[in-house]
Amino acid sequence: MSYTPERIAELHLLTHFNLANHQEGLKLHSDADPQLLGAAARLHARGLLTQVDGGYLTSLGLDAAEHAQALLTILTPAEG
Repeated sequence: MSYTPERIAELHLLTHFNLANHQEGLKLHSDADPQLLGAAARLHARGLLTQVDGGYLTSLGLDAAEHAQALLTILTPAEG
């Protein structure tokens, strides 16, 4: 398995969720980046998001977002 542009868009979308507030969701408008719209639809189809255009994270989505955000933190070089 490799990181395809579609998977990267899904990871990118997952990093936009606020993990400190589970009551805060995302709403993608119809004029949003088509890659993000597609990512949201795929994540919804897999049961990670409550709505096809974003919504809230499901419990599985929360796990995925936590991992995606942790990976981003690990891979981001420290400033200094």
